[in-house]
Amino acid sequence: MKPIRFGWPTAAMVWMACASAQALTNPPIQVAQGIEYMCGGSDSAEADFMRMVSPRWAATLEFSVNRAKSGQMPSDIQVVVRERYTGRPVMEAVSGAPYMVARLDPGSYEIEATLAGVTLRQPLVVFNGVGSRAAFVWPSNVDFANAGGLRRAEQQAAVRTRD
Repeated sequence: MKPIRFGWPTAAMVWMACASAQALTNPPIQVAQGIEYMCGGSDSAEADFMRMVSPRWAATLEFSVNRAKSGQMPSDIQVVVRERYTGRPVMEAVSGAPYMVARLDPGSYEIEATLAGVTLRQPLVVFNGVGSRAAFVWPSNVDFANAGGLRRAEQQAAVRTRD
């Protein structure tokens, strides 16, 4: 009986294709003021990826709107990270997705997240080797569409037809 020799190369090619397809969907790592960060989670696969990698990052920030419908994700969130006791800005970035992970040094921070003019603040303590997490949930009664945040479906359709 002869062994089947084409099995391993075929399996290796399938595995490499899957791995490269997954790599194409990962959000890019960006740098602000010397601090690496990554934003993502706009679709379910990317959200799963962000939840999977978040323990490997020093800080995980989650953004959402209370009672938001599916597909209504916060966008253009201004994030400012300050040292908690001195108020010195450490990082300023814009997140266009519901998850942001950052490689902050160990210490105490105050995180400000602004969406459509509404600013939320959370303290965050980062320990060496342990992932920290802060969640920001904006109230559902803010008119994000008029403030430039979340858009309603009819506004999105109107914008698309003007192109």
